[in-house]
Amino acid sequence: MQINFVRLFIVLLLALLFAYSFFVFHRDENELLLGIGGFVFLVATLVPAFSLKYNLPRTGVNIRTVSGIFFAIALMSNFLFTFITFSATVYILINGIFLLVYLLIVSFIASTKQ
Repeated sequence: MQINFVRLFIVLLLALLFAYSFFVFHRDENELLLGIGGFVFLVATLVPAFSLKYNLPRTGVNIRTVSGIFFAIALMSNFLFTFITFSATVYILINGIFLLVYLLIVSFIASTKQ
């Protein structure tokens, strides 16, 4: 597995812009949580999808597909949280479960070595 640093930089900036938009449009006490949580979730899905080159082609395709699906889930989840009032506990539980399920699936895919 190799890292493409140009794509990594672009992905980090893209995730930062999305997270900033979540932060700016949410007018509530949890705006900082939404910005940081959105950034972490988006980076966790975008980096494996675009910035990494995999040694095994099947593994790469599967990880990119799962990353794209969970990136869409992350965008929808954070977009919904941007426009509703929520407690920090609900946000952490929902996005934490999504992120951990994503990491579990990716680790299973990476361990198959196909």
